[in-house]
Amino acid sequence: MIQSIKKHQFLLEELVKRDFKRKYKGAMFGMAWSIFNPLLMLLIMKVVFSHFFAGDIEHYTTYLFCGNIIFTFFSESTSEGMLALQGNAEIFTKVNVPKYLFLISKNTQTFLNFALTVLVFFVLCLFDGITFSFRFLLLLYPILMLLIFNMGAGLILSALYVFFRDMRYLWTVAMQIIMYVSAVFYSVDTFPEYAQKLFYLNPLFLFITYFRKIVLDNTVPSFGFHLIIAFYSLLALVIGILIYKKNDTEFLYYV
Repeated sequence: MIQSIKKHQFLLEELVKRDFKRKYKGAMFGMAWSIFNPLLMLLIMKVVFSHFFAGDIEHYTTYLFCGNIIFTFFSESTSEGMLALQGNAEIFTKVNVPKYLFLISKNTQTFLNFALTVLVFFVLCLFDGITFSFRFLLLLYPILMLLIFNMGAGLILSALYVFFRDMRYLWTVAMQIIMYVSAVFYSVDTFPEYAQKLFYLNPLFLFITYFRKIVLDNTVPSFGFHLIIAFYSLLALVIGILIYKKNDTEFLYYV
């Protein structure tokens, strides 16, 4: 796959440029919306949820932002990635190129947006009195794993969307459910111990929790925690790759 990406590097670069232009075409503030959107969502969620869920959570704004930026990155990456195949059908039906390049392009675009948001997040941490430490470097791990997980989820969703167009609407509903079960704006500490363990079945909750442990608790998650995150990420990627390989030819008949 790596050799194939290098071979089609020019095409990938052009796809990324095209996706950026399409996303911000006609927008007065352009890429600034990548920062405005999560900040506006943060403001709304803080106003709505702080009265009910803040409780004893220290640095609730940062706590909330940790969940918000991870969820937004996952949501944008998968929602846009789902349309990657169908939206580029006019290209791969005429030219024999690896179809996953279109998904990599979408993931690259959303990752750059996420990177800008993370910078704003660090600035907010300073204002919220968060103490920075060398442990912050470990945030690279969940970010890398989330990239892999998003790629795998995108491969699965984009393949399903080709055969089942209602997937777009079902995923919108699914994203709402995922947000509520990922502890974006509340703490799971109030739940019974058995219920807290159920949250570990949700990969997005693990990514959010990793961020919070590093940023707010200044602690490094256990080795087992790292393994669980890696397992979910690699599992999603392997399943996505297998689906693409199995249906590579079939895609041409359904787009």
